[in-house]
Amino acid sequence: MDIHVVDPPAYTPPYDRALCGALARAGADVTLHTAPFSYGAVPAAINFKVEESFGSMLRGTPGSAQRTATRLASEVPDMLRYRRSAQAADVVHFQWLALPQIDWALLPADRPLVITAHDVIPRAPRPGQVEGLRRAYARADAVVVHSEDGRERLQRELGVPPERISVIAHGAFTELTEIADRAPLPAELEGFDGPVVLCFGRMAPYKGLDLAIEAWRGIEGAQLWVVGLPTYDTAALKASAPDGVRFVERFVDDREIPALFERADLALLPYREIDHSGVCFTAMAFGTPMLLSDIGGFREIADAGAAELFSGSSVEALHTALLRLIDDREARDTLAVGARRAARERYDWDSIAALHLELYTRLSGRLRR
Repeated sequence: MDIHVVDPPAYTPPYDRALCGALARAGADVTLHTAPFSYGAVPAAINFKVEESFGSMLRGTPGSAQRTATRLASEVPDMLRYRRSAQAADVVHFQWLALPQIDWALLPADRPLVITAHDVIPRAPRPGQVEGLRRAYARADAVVVHSEDGRERLQRELGVPPERISVIAHGAFTELTEIADRAPLPAELEGFDGPVVLCFGRMAPYKGLDLAIEAWRGIEGAQLWVVGLPTYDTAALKASAPDGVRFVERFVDDREIPALFERADLALLPYREIDHSGVCFTAMAFGTPMLLSDIGGFREIADAGAAELFSGSSVEALHTALLRLIDDREARDTLAVGARRAARERYDWDSIAALHLELYTRLSGRLRR
């Protein structure tokens, strides 16, 4: 079976790489069509290749006005060009739409089409974006979502018929535990031997870092590390931080990730809204205990024994949970065992690939009939 996995803006490269590698191991011929991006090593499989089919006019540095303008300019010609390439596929699976406002009309029309709803609804939608997603999902033969909460939202908020929704879990990023050329702990975080709570990933308002900072007041003998590239002005956040909070505000590459999660005694994700998070599946891969907001797909992670939940709107509840878990090594060890078991069983990429292949086979068989 010839599978095209398509991610025009390259928003989910670790996910793409892991899924494509697992599909290739299962015997599918897989091509990842994406924009220029540093993907690291391609999994060792002759039936997996990467083609830079998008971003043909890209200029400038990531995040610059020039990069944004040239990315927009290339969208229509790149999508039209890819439609021709799609004729070679048995199934086309889009992981993301760069511009759903127009992309919905440019999707391949005569191949079985799957779209993954990594974010059911954009957190800060641009004009026309939600309606574009609604139309794209209406054109898809199947929409994949990572949690039962996501399934309900697709039906309730975007009107996707239940028979066209497939719940397939996000996988644990175990490949990060196998990095040979690891970097040491960032120099900014050296020199502390006590318990560490880690908030990791791109800093954005929905991730509740202000809640974490406020809940940290009164916690002594431990440190809260906030690590990642900010997407907003964090000056006020840093000014309000009590003693024991340390910031590393920059992009952290894959080589630095193992040292962070292996050093952390607890990973904290105090998000205000989410379906699922790649940070969660990174912590799971390393067996790092997790404390998560009681929202979205995080409830399923807790049900798997890999995390504890707190009321996502309560500073007091978070403060209490932090104090207890920092002091209770046995409770953290139990969560660590649960995280490793979940990564090995429920969130294993080979099992996830098998579910995707079942879906692809069903859709391609329907087309042949």
